[in-house]
Amino acid sequence: MARMRNDPNFNVCPDYASDVFENTRAQLINENTNEEQAVQLLTNIWETNNNADKIAWQRQVAADREERLHREQLEEEEQDRLEQVRAQEEETTRKEDRKKNKHKYIPILATGIPDDAATSIAPCAYAIKKLDKGEYVELWYFTNDGLDEVNRKETRMARQRGSRQPLLAMRAVINDENLPFEEFCQACPRMLTAMEEADWPEDRTRMMARFWRNIQVHKYRSMRNPVAQKALLAYQAEQRKRWHVAVKTSVGPYDLSLVNERVLEETRERVYWETRDKRDNARDYKPPYRLRQACMIEIYVYNKFV
Repeated sequence: MARMRNDPNFNVCPDYASDVFENTRAQLINENTNEEQAVQLLTNIWETNNNADKIAWQRQVAADREERLHREQLEEEEQDRLEQVRAQEEETTRKEDRKKNKHKYIPILATGIPDDAATSIAPCAYAIKKLDKGEYVELWYFTNDGLDEVNRKETRMARQRGSRQPLLAMRAVINDENLPFEEFCQACPRMLTAMEEADWPEDRTRMMARFWRNIQVHKYRSMRNPVAQKALLAYQAEQRKRWHVAVKTSVGPYDLSLVNERVLEETRERVYWETRDKRDNARDYKPPYRLRQACMIEIYVYNKFV
């Protein structure tokens, strides 16, 4: 049925007694129907049709109302769905931010400034970021020299442009195998504390603690030969790097704490020959005394007249 555009309740019945409907009346007039009856018949037909239109109009109005309510319900449901999606996205964003910047959301403790605040350990942001990701970090960042370097860089950058510390490795970093043994022992407990603050699993933190303890109490530590201690540091650096690589492979995170004596002996043998080669090379390529003395004289004369 075609859609009705006008409300039939406002329609007015035509005047069928007027001259306009004379031909229409003439078609109804016969020996049984006079002109007055024809007018009434036309009026009755119009009213019947108009009443049918009124019923159809009411049905159309009801259908429009139902369709509008259904559409409004759909729009409301869609709005609710969008609100839920937006709320979920915001909650996901907050969770990611909490995970990424967990220190920002730590509740404030009802304590004042701690007594050791002036001597607290604050490694560089690069080292902290690497630990947060569970990646390998050089122990140098947790030595006195490494911490002092961080403080100097932060002070220098604050004076220059007030920017925060960039997430870049330090140029002065020293590889683990080249650290003095005293600084190695100095850095281990500090890194363990940093691992705990980075939410490392307890089993991994305790494994690292046992690993470094076994390195520090190994018999090589007490030997007079410096190659032995150098071998321990080289073993520690190499095996810790290999462990971090294995974590991301099918090999998995094996127990690093037990010292593999065979691998340590091979490392000691290699360190011995590397040390000897360096000493031999330094001796073989050292210029004779007279040549060194002549070079020093030339440098003195050059500096005097420049």
